[in-house]
Amino acid sequence: MAFLEPGTSADRSDAVRAELGSTLGVSAEVVGRAPGRVNLIGEHTDYNGGLVLPLALAHATYAAVAPRNDGRVRVCSRQEEGVWEGHVAALGPGAVSGWAAYVVGVLWALGETGVEVPGMDIAVDSTVPVGSGLSSSAALECSVGIALASLLDLPVDADGRRALAAACMRAESEVAGAPTGGMDQTVALLAEEGSALLIDFDDDETAQVVFPTSAAGLALLVTDTRVSHALVEGGYGDRRAECDAAARLLGVESLRHALLGDVEALADDRLQRRARHVVTEITRVERSVSAIEAGDWARRGRLFDESHVSMRDDFEISCAELDTSVATAVEAGAIGARMTGGGFGGSSIALVPEERVDAVVRAIDTAFVAEGFAAPAHLLATASAAADVVS
Repeated sequence: MAFLEPGTSADRSDAVRAELGSTLGVSAEVVGRAPGRVNLIGEHTDYNGGLVLPLALAHATYAAVAPRNDGRVRVCSRQEEGVWEGHVAALGPGAVSGWAAYVVGVLWALGETGVEVPGMDIAVDSTVPVGSGLSSSAALECSVGIALASLLDLPVDADGRRALAAACMRAESEVAGAPTGGMDQTVALLAEEGSALLIDFDDDETAQVVFPTSAAGLALLVTDTRVSHALVEGGYGDRRAECDAAARLLGVESLRHALLGDVEALADDRLQRRARHVVTEITRVERSVSAIEAGDWARRGRLFDESHVSMRDDFEISCAELDTSVATAVEAGAIGARMTGGGFGGSSIALVPEERVDAVVRAIDTAFVAEGFAAPAHLLATASAAADVVS
């Protein structure tokens, strides 16, 4: 059974160095690596002051960087054609669009904090599937960010990484124009191998949650439906605006502080359903952590199922391909499955007994053929380490 492989850090580092040399004609001083992520549970709760439980993937993005003394910025990618060019003094909101915005936005955001950022040549390479809901954008930002931190001698202790995550968030929201909540950058820079990261966006606290799937005889299967989503498009922003509207009606600062009984009393059916998803999803995150710590994987699987129903029916961010992937995985032997990420396409995840992984993959592939969908792709997720400098 073929799965999307992450590749080795050494191979990817060599490849992105070669790209910098062949396309831009310079040698890299630093190569940074940052992981994609898969969110175990807690969807659209981050910007509502809630809880999330993501883990970092072995699949990652690599950025090779070399400073310049003329203020120019040049960016290329092994996944994109052409070279983006500009000047470090003109990288702010509205100055650049497309994939390069996620790269140069980090330079701008660091400059906004008072860091003196020189011109730069940057090449990137990635094994994180784009548009899959596995946070290829944050991996891109954080790979550049961690490389710049090394190059510019910025601190990379816990506080330094939080500051770097904040800069990457600004790059995504203000320069790339994607109104995300910060989960992706936080886990990319603070994850630990073997653990998921519990993030509380009400008080910005984090905690490592050991995620021992292999010891339990389980695998975390990720299925990329190949229905590409882009968070700069309207659906994500609409849901965020609806959550803000519901919070105003409830008289709370964020939906983290809303009570389910008050939500059920909202007269606006659409806003009621949006808020109900957020409030119940936060509770599911709490219960998931308890289930993991207790080794109660059956309960963990049921929470996956409940989460997907909530996202499908109350938050309305699923699609036919995601629903098919989730339902088929459970029918074929998964103990639980759900869509993951911002929605409107992207990926599903399933907790699967290791001996059933191939059967589940075959069942999903067969179901997609029967429905006339494009062929999906699959990867096995392992809880991996945070962004670092490869060389």
